[in-house]
Amino acid sequence: MPDVRARTPRSVTPTTILASELAQLVRAHDEGRVDEEFRSRLRRASDLAAGLDPYLDRCTTDESLALSELSRRTREINWEARGLVAGSGPLEQEMLSGHVEGQVLKFLVHMTRAERVLEIGMFTGYSALAMAEAVPPHGTVVACEVDAFVADFARECFAASPAGHKITVQVGPAAGTLERLAEAGSVFDLVFIDADKTGYLDYYRRLLDSGLLAPDAVIAVDNTLMQGAPYASEAGRTPNGDAIEKFNRFVAADPRVEQVLLPVRDGVTLIRRVNP
Repeated sequence: MPDVRARTPRSVTPTTILASELAQLVRAHDEGRVDEEFRSRLRRASDLAAGLDPYLDRCTTDESLALSELSRRTREINWEARGLVAGSGPLEQEMLSGHVEGQVLKFLVHMTRAERVLEIGMFTGYSALAMAEAVPPHGTVVACEVDAFVADFARECFAASPAGHKITVQVGPAAGTLERLAEAGSVFDLVFIDADKTGYLDYYRRLLDSGLLAPDAVIAVDNTLMQGAPYASEAGRTPNGDAIEKFNRFVAADPRVEQVLLPVRDGVTLIRRVNP
């Protein structure tokens, strides 16, 4: 009689192969077997980790000249000298969504046929401009940003771009902006959340509990892998990672929605309301 016991699935994706290679390295190290096989596995693990993001970048449609210029200008700023954002944390160049994620957002706009886009957390405006380039000529992007400096910086970049006129920047705490938008009867087809991580759950609840979402609206949420902290061992936990893990658990258990977490950049979760 054949053995029908379930076997462990073979590693077939870059991340699972990398995990398998690292596990073998740890085992070989613990057993004192640092030989040529160890060095070969170490090189393969390094190549897998180092090569993935650059390869994704090369295989993704080029960014527009306006997005490239916005990215260049963002890199030239001394963000360390800017200090804290409204007392909540530091600004840093790495907050920029970037080429691959920007193209993902443009695809989402095209696929959902979104005409009204809301962004919660804009930074220097890369993601807002990427989505503005994808909405139709009469489309709009409302971008919420708490920091006045980056809001003004983004406005300058938008003014110099062909699609920037579609973007309206709302400066101030996002919770207050969401309340005003709901009171005004604003409705959105696509929402992108990329703000303070401890506020994610509140923003999500406000969206689901208000009239801000169109019937077929999609919510995209950035940083839902948060550098691996949500699933890291105790030594690797961080306050932001714990906030994201709490958010991920809440969404996964929410019967009102269905969702998928994609390992794009630092994790992007796509959420849609399930029709009753």
